[in-house]
Amino acid sequence: MKNKILVIEDDRAISELLCMNLNAAGYETAAAYDGEEARRLLLWHEDADLALVDIMLPGKDGFSLMDDFNEKNLPVIYLTAKDDVASKVKGLKLGAEDYMVKPFEMLELLVRIEKVLERTGRAKKILEIRDVKVDLEKHQVTKKGVAVNLKPMEYDLLVLLLQNRNIALGREEILRRVWGTEFLGESRTVDVHVGQLRKKLELYEEIRTIPKLGYRLED
Repeated sequence: MKNKILVIEDDRAISELLCMNLNAAGYETAAAYDGEEARRLLLWHEDADLALVDIMLPGKDGFSLMDDFNEKNLPVIYLTAKDDVASKVKGLKLGAEDYMVKPFEMLELLVRIEKVLERTGRAKKILEIRDVKVDLEKHQVTKKGVAVNLKPMEYDLLVLLLQNRNIALGREEILRRVWGTEFLGESRTVDVHVGQLRKKLELYEEIRTIPKLGYRLED
């Protein structure tokens, strides 16, 4: 089962881009383009895990919709062009989990989505690709049902790639998110660990090298 995200955005080009990137990252999506349609979407998709909401919507704005989201206990991240402090404070006080100002980087949004899902207990506990499964609760990796012994950094790297599937990640980004900002080693460390993952899990085709950048896990 995939996490389902509702995208409430009146600009169809932005909405389609968001849905495309979220689908590529392994999420299921459903879209609405105005406030009233968003309310109907909530009824049709009661199994949703998160909503990305623009504030300036036709009909009923994103702030006014917060009562509907709170009633469904659905976490919200505001995505809006309103960058003034008063709007940010209002959105967060109404109950939003996060607030991002347009334009934003898709990779940053994916990280924030991941953190909100984890914080609210909605993140899926099983990640998988092909015959490889990762049980996040048990901290266990299996291939064809057989346990695979990964070193701690190999495990963290695999989880990062799975949570950002079909997204190109630079070596420096991987180092920062897996090894931490205080790590003093070289980016070659990433290459070595990727090589071990490919070998241990036989994901030679799925973990793609992106020249002069880093790696991408592809379905």
